[in-house]
Amino acid sequence: EVQLQASGGGLVQSGGSLRLSCVASGFQDNDYAIVWFRQAPGRYREGVSCISSSGGSTYYIDDVKGRFTISRDNAKNTVHLQMESLKPEDTGVYFCALENMVAGCSINGRIDSWGQGTQVTVSS
Repeated sequence: EVQLQASGGGLVQSGGSLRLSCVASGFQDNDYAIVWFRQAPGRYREGVSCISSSGGSTYYIDDVKGRFTISRDNAKNTVHLQMESLKPEDTGVYFCALENMVAGCSINGRIDSWGQGTQVTVSS
């Protein structure tokens, strides 16, 4: 059974940092990319960043480029999202998800499994 568990969210002041983690199991690493999504009140869930199955390719939306860093440790079945210089507009529930992609990644690809979300709140 595929399981994804996101953690590391919390309350932080504007300009602060958080490190999110996604621990995954029950899938073949070389078949799946990992995508981070977020959802804020009044907004649809949006893709934020993704990383390929090997960890060699990454993507960030313009809103977080230069502030967020995604990384993957396949030996530990863990993906991290390091978030720096956080802004109030980064507030939302963050989800990690499995994407069916052998090479590369996309925030618009086919999602096979969703993890539980972790709340990120950035105060002004």
